[in-house]
This record gives sequence, C-alpha cells and structure tokens, in this order.
Amino acid sequence: MILKAYLINKKKFQFPAILLFIILFVTACSSTKYIQDYQSIVKTVDIDSVPDKFSEEAYNYVQKDIRPAPKLSINVGLYNIFYGLFKTKSVGNPAPILDSTLVEISRSQVEKFLVSKGYFKAKVKSDITVEHQKAKVYFKANPGPAFFVNKLNFDIEDPAVKSIYMDRKTQFSHLKEGMQYDDDSLAYERDQVYELLKENGYYDFSRPYVKYTVDSNLNNSKVNLTLIVDNPEGKANHDQYKIGETNIIIAPTTDGFPDSLKLNPRIGRNGVRYTDLSGRFRRNPIVRYDFIKRGELYSLENENLTYDRMYELNVFKNVKIDYIKPKDTANQVNPVIRLTPQKRMSNRIEGEVPFNAGTVGFTLSNTYTNNNIFRGAERFEFQVKGGLQSRTGQGQSLFNDIYQRDFSVSANLAVPRLMVPFDIPMMGKNGMPTTTFSTSYIYSLQKDFFDRRVYLTSITYQWVETKSKLHSLTPLNFEYRFGGLLIDTTTADGKALIAANSYNIKLLDRRDITLGVKYTYSLNANKLLLPNKSFIYFRGNIDMAGNLLQGITSITGKNEGDDGSATLLGLPFNQYVRPEVDVRWYKSLGGVKQFVARLNVGVGYAYGNSNAIPFEKLFFAGGSNGVRAWQARTLGPGNYNRGNRITSEDLRRTLYGIDQLGQMHIEANLEYRYKLLDKFFGAQLKGAFFLDAGNVWNIAAGNPQPETYFKLKNLGNQLGIGTGVGLRYDVDYFVFRFDVGLKLKDPQFTGSDQWVIGKYLSGAKDFKAQYVNTHSPDSYRFVQYNFGIGMPF
Repeated sequence: MILKAYLINKKKFQFPAILLFIILFVTACSSTKYIQDYQSIVKTVDIDSVPDKFSEEAYNYVQKDIRPAPKLSINVGLYNIFYGLFKTKSVGNPAPILDSTLVEISRSQVEKFLVSKGYFKAKVKSDITVEHQKAKVYFKANPGPAFFVNKLNFDIEDPAVKSIYMDRKTQFSHLKEGMQYDDDSLAYERDQVYELLKENGYYDFSRPYVKYTVDSNLNNSKVNLTLIVDNPEGKANHDQYKIGETNIIIAPTTDGFPDSLKLNPRIGRNGVRYTDLSGRFRRNPIVRYDFIKRGELYSLENENLTYDRMYELNVFKNVKIDYIKPKDTANQVNPVIRLTPQKRMSNRIEGEVPFNAGTVGFTLSNTYTNNNIFRGAERFEFQVKGGLQSRTGQGQSLFNDIYQRDFSVSANLAVPRLMVPFDIPMMGKNGMPTTTFSTSYIYSLQKDFFDRRVYLTSITYQWVETKSKLHSLTPLNFEYRFGGLLIDTTTADGKALIAANSYNIKLLDRRDITLGVKYTYSLNANKLLLPNKSFIYFRGNIDMAGNLLQGITSITGKNEGDDGSATLLGLPFNQYVRPEVDVRWYKSLGGVKQFVARLNVGVGYAYGNSNAIPFEKLFFAGGSNGVRAWQARTLGPGNYNRGNRITSEDLRRTLYGIDQLGQMHIEANLEYRYKLLDKFFGAQLKGAFFLDAGNVWNIAAGNPQPETYFKLKNLGNQLGIGTGVGLRYDVDYFVFRFDVGLKLKDPQFTGSDQWVIGKYLSGAKDFKAQYVNTHSPDSYRFVQYNFGIGMPF
C-alpha cells in the first residue's frame, strides 16, 4: 500500500513540477526584466560584406561582452534562474548589455583585421537599432580590393645570416610572389627567422631585428614587399656563439639555492662541471639529459630539449638555464643549469566508488612513491589495493549482495633510460624513455563460485620516436595463474552450472603459466586533449605467448599434462596471440565542438599448446567506455540470452559477470561534443550526444552455445546498439563524466523484438515484468547510467 501511494503521488506531482520548471526557464530567458530601464540587451550582431573566407574570424573581433548568446544556448536562462533564486553568479552568463563604446571598439578592430589581411582600403561602419530594450548591432564592411605581393625582396646585410636563411626558407616560408598580403604570414616568417638563427649559434638575436617595408603605391592593387634583417647597432654582422663549459648545479634543499655556492673543482671530460649540493643525485642520470654540448653552436632547440627532459625526470620542481659570456674567450657562452629538487617521497590514499544502474562498488588503495630511490631519478611505487562489488536493486540495501572481492599488491620501478647492452645516441631527444620493472599479485573472489590468484612480472621499454609516435615493448612478460572453484561440481546444481558455461568455468579452474612478449604502438596520443584539432588517432597492440616455450619443449621433449598439453615444471603453458586495434577520427567543428568516430576491434586466438586463451585475456562489452547503454559484462556474447541458457535463478546469480565474455570484440562509437555552459561553479559544463554499437563473440571450438559464435553474415543481427546523452564537468586538470545510455537494439532477443526501443516507448512496464519472471535476479534496464573520470575515448 505504501508503494502504491508513492506512485500515485509521483504521478500527481510530476507534471506540475515539469510545467513549473518550463515556465520558470522561459520566464528567466526573458532577460529584460533583470536590467535597468535605460539598458538594452544585444540580441543579434551581424557583419555584412566581409569576404567569406574571413567572416568567421572577423566575428571574433567583436567584443565578447556584446556578443549575443547562441539561439539554442541555455547560458543566459540558467544564469537568470540561479541569480534570481540564489543570488549566485556561478552558473551561466548574464545577457550581453549594449555598450556603444564596445560597439565602436569592435568596429575599429574588424576594420584593422581586414587591413591586416590585405584589404588596405577597408572601411567598416556600425549601426544600432533598439526596440523594447532589445538591440541589434549591424556592421557594414566595404573591404575594397585585396592587395597581392607583386615582388618579394630581401635586405639582409649579414652574408652569413642571409646564406642560412636563403638555404632553409623553402622549408618553412609562407612568403611568395603572387600571394595575398597577410600580416599573419609576415609575423610567422619573423618567428621562423628568429628560431632558425637561434638554432644556429646566434645567441643574441631577437625578433625586432626582422622588419618589413610594404610599398603599396603601385597600380592594380599590388605591393612590393621587402624582408629586412638588421645588423646590431655599431656592428657589421651578428655574432655566432659556441658552447663552452657547462655548470650543472643542484640546490641543497627544496627551498632553493643559498647566497653563496661552492662548485665542484673537477670538470668532466665532456666539459660539464657537476655540483650536487644536495648529495642525492648521481652524475650520469642527470648529465645524460643535458643536450647543450661543449664545442657545438648555441641552439635554442637544444636548450628547450634540456628544459623538457630535466622536468620529465620528475625529481626537480624548478629548472633554470642561464648563459655567461666569459671575458677571456670571444663568441662563447657557458651554460649554467640550476636544478631545484622536489619532495622525494609521498604517500597517497585513494578511494573510489564505481556505481551505475545495477551495481555499486568500493575501492581503497594506498600508494607509496619514491621519485629517486637509487639516486638516479628512478621512480618506485608500491601499492596495496582492495575492493568489493555489490548488486543493487530488488529492494535491497547497498552492499547487501556483495558478489565480488578483489585484493592486489604491486611494485613498479621506472628507470629514466632504456637499459640495453648497446649505446643509443641522443637518447631522449624526442621524449623521455623508460625501462619499467613490474611485479604484482592479484587475488579475486566471486561469492560461492571461485577464487583466482595471479602473479605477474614484466620488463617494459617505452620510447618516443617523435612527439606523435610512441612505442612500448615488453620482451619479458611472465604470468602464473592458479585458483579453484568453490562449488561442488558433483551435485545437480554444480553439474548444471558447468553445463551452462563449461568453457569459461574450465578456465577459472586452470593452473598454468604464461611467458610471452607485448608490443604497443600509438599515433597522435599527444593530441587527445586538443578539441580544436582534427586528426587520426591510432593505437595497436599485440600480446603473444608460448612460442619460446613451445620451441624449448619440442627440443627437450614434451612432458604432457592431464589434457595432453606440454608442461614446464609440471604446469601447462599458454600459447596464443591477442591483437587489438583502436582507431579514432577527431574532427574539430570550431571552438570546443568536436565530432569523434571510433572503431575498436580485438581478438584472442589460442593455438599450439592451448585450446583457450587465459580467462583474464577475454573481452567484455558494455560499460562507461564501450557500448554505454549496457552495464559492463552484460552484453553478448553474440545472441546469448541468460534466461534461455541458465534456467535457475541461483545459477544466474552465481555466473554474473562470468558468462558474458568472449574471445573477440567489435565496438564502434560516434560522439558529438559541444559546450553547454561557459561557467558552471568555476568550470565549463560540456555536453555530448552519442551512438554506440558492438558486442563480443566466441571463435574457439568447444563452447556449447552456437549463438555466441561470430559469423560475418550474422553481424547485423548480433550487434547491440545504444544511444544517449552525456555531461562533462571540465575543471581543466580532469573531467567528471556522466552518460545516460538508452538501448535501441538488444541482440539477446530475436527478430523484430531486438528493437527494444519500441518496448521502451510503449509497454515498458509489462515487458520488464515479463523479463524479470524469466531472468531473475536480473532486471531489464532500458536506460543505463555511467559515471567516470576522463573522456570515454
């Protein structure tokens, strides 16, 4: 009776509440009620007759305080609601108030912009009309003819400077005869000349030495353009400098340097005097990333490279590079690199509550970090982590139905170089290389079903080919797995459980070892946080195991296990290959608006000594980074239907998260990202629309469920499809994400019944009741809520 009363009240007040919000929002959008009688709100700003290719850029010169909000924007409406109710200005933006001074500034800026693009005779007029406190601002441009470069001349007095510039300018120059005049191209050329000379020994060179003369007194809208590089005042040429003695000095404490310093009297054979006042750092790990070499020409590129790598060592909070000109040596500069160490050790305790519509969990971890454990900027981490996961719903309280417990201990040592038995010239030129030694122990317990233990040990090399190309190679990856089933497989229920999902259950009860290699290549990972860029992202990895052990056992003779597989030290070893590819297209649509298309494909194939890949290598579908209309591990494989395959409620509860895995997965995502609010409690609030599709499948023989196998002709019939909307609370350093996914097509059903969106729109209550009758304790959720930190991809 209580539930019924609640439902009645909910229906009674739901419509009035929605209606009240709509009325409140519409009223708030009428911003004239919030301004003085003499004020007006700018509703439209039009710029007419600007050449099409410059129209969008010209609008950026209109002052922000008089730019009207986009027609579909909710910034102003929410600002008025929150300010009217709570007197806070933390949400949204106020309506733009007409200001004639800002209109005149905007007119002048648009006119100057056109002149800078070669429209030397451009004129812009402005006009304002006001009606009922609503203003329209109109800019009328008369750009006149565009001027083009007739002749390009170079006036560079220093012959050495001229030779360097003329030899290299084809690699970067935007200046050419016949081009439309453009101030931005001239500024870009000035920067390129500056960088070119600063990379070729010209330590004293500065941008003001580069000038231009523009002669527009020609007919037919032509100009003669001359690039000038002046000499220093009173000199016949620019001085070119070489590098002399380098001093690397490390401060005694994190507080910085004392007033007086006592330097190391010894200078190394490479011309570096190394003085560690803290006594905490060995020489070679630091000097290795000094790219300012004695005898070479001064180079701004090498200076910046040294800055970057010293910071990336992650042991210095401040890096400063100065140069001293010795009095007794001409055309030489001596670098002084001052390094202030940061705190060496830290301890971090983190808690996480992952939850969505269906499960809730809790994870607690403690991580100890030492950034300089062996005095060579080696980073050591030791972590202890534990967590649990519980099913929700069915009227139960939180953590009443805990079905999984996890515990792990791990240790990692990252050395900032590639530890290989051969020399690598210019190591770290494009990025900091690392050699990482890892070991971990993982324990997992699923209630009344199984426990699982895994020991992992690996050595991994990571290096940067270019800023956009990253490599990771794990030549040694050793894994030892063991565990067991907690159910009695001799009982009727135990036998039924094995029969329902024998393939995956056998993997859980398997004791084996893995010895293999891994390799990962990624392209454009450095651009993922740049919404105003268009690019292709690629990440491919391959995990191979067992080939070396197969070769050894074939030479030494096989020791066969109970299943006929070869063993090493009495344990069968895994032999498989598991490639995975993630390809994404990021398309900038202006500002923070972005369209993303993604395809993620992976497959695990066992061969030789194995007929199945390890349990931990299986794929799953769904979750906050996949097909978001499904909870993780509840989609697939193929057309798998838990209610049909597992007829007992207790067995379905026991097998939760185990029976819906696969050896192959395909996921595709489309997402449109945009900005909702410029200001939302100190950060930006962004939105997203998305469409996801995908599933997992089985490919290896031995599974008793034919509907779970991948067949290309059945692909359309086996894809799960979902759509939804999302919010991203962007606080610069990280993003809080909330996505709401809606199922459109569910492959566990057949025929037209797969299009469950029809059930959601009509007859959802009866459909969900019928589903619970055949699938309990599972309930059917048309809508899935996902919380996360960071973007989904």
